[in-house]
Amino acid sequence: MTSTPILTPARPIVDDTLRAALSPRVRPPRANALTASLTFFWRAMLKIKHVPEQLIDVTIFPVMFTLMFTYLFGGALAGSTDAYLQYLLPGVLVQTVVLITMYTGLGLNIDIEKGFFDRIRTLPIWRPAAIVGMLLGDAARYTMASTIVIVLGLVLGFRPAGGVIGVLLGVALLLVFSFSLSWAWTSLGLVVRTQNAVMMTSMLFLFPLTFASNIFVDPATMPGWLQAFVNANPISHLATAVRGLMAGTAQPEIALVLIASAVLVAVFGPLTMRLYGRER
Repeated sequence: MTSTPILTPARPIVDDTLRAALSPRVRPPRANALTASLTFFWRAMLKIKHVPEQLIDVTIFPVMFTLMFTYLFGGALAGSTDAYLQYLLPGVLVQTVVLITMYTGLGLNIDIEKGFFDRIRTLPIWRPAAIVGMLLGDAARYTMASTIVIVLGLVLGFRPAGGVIGVLLGVALLLVFSFSLSWAWTSLGLVVRTQNAVMMTSMLFLFPLTFASNIFVDPATMPGWLQAFVNANPISHLATAVRGLMAGTAQPEIALVLIASAVLVAVFGPLTMRLYGRER
């Protein structure tokens, strides 16, 4: 005959014991969209602090491009390095910042592969905050690169006729366009599966756009078929607008750059959020 075990009731938990196990602090309120985005922006800044090597693209490369093109080609293209620097520096500034926008998609792809966004999904926060914060961090990198190029140019002899206001307006326009362009690379980072694929795909677009432009030389010296491409190139419009602002003259290309920036955000912003919502 099998005996049935007698179950004893569980010992009731004393209220004092339960209270001691819980934190006495008041639960913090849920972070709003701005607070969450700024938190991820600070994370991007801390990544730079702990991995300073990633600043090579915003410190070493701008210096190399400015020095090489000024002193290698300045005398041949403009008769003197000083004269060429006045034309070149705004263009190098544009090239430097536009090229490093590719790292937005690269960094996003790395975070995805490491499972960072899978952990973010479990938190009660505004979901796009991680991407918005990352883009704000990249905007800080663009500002660093712009500052380095401008300071180096002033040391070498760059003298913008537009003064401080013109330089600040030119940099601001460049940052607006670069921030907008970064949304395209976030979409790419969510679609492409490897870091190398993100970099190669972005370079496939950025290199022809930056080098086949008016950044280094006046398009008037180019063949007709190439002039047509250069004159339609949005990077050429951006470089012309930045040059004009730094020279103290308003250019119609400023409106074209702002329109292009708005179109980039309108197209790739929602696309990024949609891809992020169903990210693998």
